[in-house]
Amino acid sequence: MQIITYPHPILRYQCKPVQKIDQGLRNIIDQMFEEMYNGDGVGLAANQVCLPYRLFVLNTSGDRTKTENEYVFINPIIMKKRGSAESEEGCLSFPEIHAPVVRPAEVVIQGVSADGQIQEFHWNGFAAKAVQHETDHLNGITFIDRLSSTLLLDIRESLYELELEFDTNRRLKLIPSDEEIATYIEEMERKYC
Repeated sequence: MQIITYPHPILRYQCKPVQKIDQGLRNIIDQMFEEMYNGDGVGLAANQVCLPYRLFVLNTSGDRTKTENEYVFINPIIMKKRGSAESEEGCLSFPEIHAPVVRPAEVVIQGVSADGQIQEFHWNGFAAKAVQHETDHLNGITFIDRLSSTLLLDIRESLYELELEFDTNRRLKLIPSDEEIATYIEEMERKYC
């Protein structure tokens, strides 16, 4: 398992709902937390590690020792949004790129935990931003899609460097073709969707 970067096509994939939770899925969740911490992140969506599941992990402290701050959201739904706030965002799939994003300031989010329990949280501030960012990923939306054209111009060179790296890695066969990725996604969906 490794974090994939822009412009990998699975970042645009709309993840499918998870139909079963078993020890295999819990192992995937543990690996996702490990990848998130290794990348110094606070959240990680399944499609960021090339999995087509509606699932993300979160620890807004970013500290692996603070397990009380760890959350798993399977099949998350943002039930309510309120207010508006702008703050800087980054993403493990867009290394070294940060930009201000406007999002609702408060959210109510519902999802299923790793032990199959329905959970609901009313969050504001950084936690609200984080769950919106990760839920966007599951819908094939990245934080750069929420930027103005002016802000996109500001980061265009960095995006271009990621695109060049992706194209080079694909030519070197380090990244599968779109057809191979589609086959892989279908195979992974049969396991849990």
